[in-house]
Amino acid sequence: MKIAVLKETQAGETRVAAMPDSVKKITALGHEMVIASGAGAASSTPDAQFEAAGAKIAADNAAAIAGADLVFKVRRPTEAEISAIRPGAGLAALLEPYAAEDLVKRFADAKVAALAMELVPRISRAQSMDALSSQANLAGYRAVIEAAELYGRAFPMMMTAAGTVAAAKTFIMGVGVAGLQAIATARRLGGVVSATDVRPATKEQVASLGAKFIAVEDEEFKQAETAGGYAKQMSAEYQAKQAALIAEHIAKQDIVITTALIPGRPAPVLVTEAMVQSMKPGSVIIDLAVAQGGNCPLSKPDQLVDAGGVKIMGFTNLPARLPTDSSSLYAKNLLALLPLLTDKDTKAFAPAWDDEIIKGAMLTKDGAVIHPNFAPAAAA
Repeated sequence: MKIAVLKETQAGETRVAAMPDSVKKITALGHEMVIASGAGAASSTPDAQFEAAGAKIAADNAAAIAGADLVFKVRRPTEAEISAIRPGAGLAALLEPYAAEDLVKRFADAKVAALAMELVPRISRAQSMDALSSQANLAGYRAVIEAAELYGRAFPMMMTAAGTVAAAKTFIMGVGVAGLQAIATARRLGGVVSATDVRPATKEQVASLGAKFIAVEDEEFKQAETAGGYAKQMSAEYQAKQAALIAEHIAKQDIVITTALIPGRPAPVLVTEAMVQSMKPGSVIIDLAVAQGGNCPLSKPDQLVDAGGVKIMGFTNLPARLPTDSSSLYAKNLLALLPLLTDKDTKAFAPAWDDEIIKGAMLTKDGAVIHPNFAPAAAA
């Protein structure tokens, strides 16, 4: 099977869908790897390293795609790239289908078997394939580093002959993969850390990392998690009670990092304009949900906003600010998924259509939209 790895063309995207280690392992399985020239340049991986690992270098994306059985990308492909993929071939990438349902129909029309890496089910067997988690982990780490740079003051408490520097009070909103890593990183930097989430299971996780848990713990709170481990949409009554508690807490914080997302829906508003106004000048808000509307209505995608002395920064792609590590982890996610896309004997592209992981992540098959979340819209 010929596997093509393309150079990312989306502005600000520094990641690549393969690294030398993954190339070695994939070629050892009997597959041919073709990498578009310059694909790894932004992640400190020149063409020569891919060649040394066993890959062939194509002049550009079009040359890499030509005749490929499977295409690996980080972000969704352009129209030209979709048109170049041969009918019946596969595509695996972070496709953001909820934000572009028309693109899902386009994959079907092109007869491309398109797999959205962010839809890989969060089950134990698929942990090594979970790109959403691998990238969110790095985003949580980087969020704290970015916050520390914007804060402009020391993170840990420092006792000096000239006086004491207070530790940064850091509040993490949303305790998923990104939130947990943000807690751990802020703690390592010496901050006084607290966190909140609507899912009861996170309380113990927050405590295990040495942070304080902040939440209204009523009956609705005890049932606020889906079977897949995601947060449920909370009632207006609960949101009001939680907002009152958070408003009181947030006014005392130096750094707030928001990470709350609900798949397929706009990001919930967690930090209101009134809450921002209650914070001290020099405080920092990092909004990781800005690409889906933001957890703070004042945040703007990839722009620094000054709201009365409070710095608000919404990052749409924090993993791209750690390109080598994020590429390495993403490449390993694709490598782990590959056996489910390949016939064991012939090595041909042959997805295991009955496997729950493929069912959960594959959008299209044989010219039709097959994912249950998108098939009705495509039919309409």
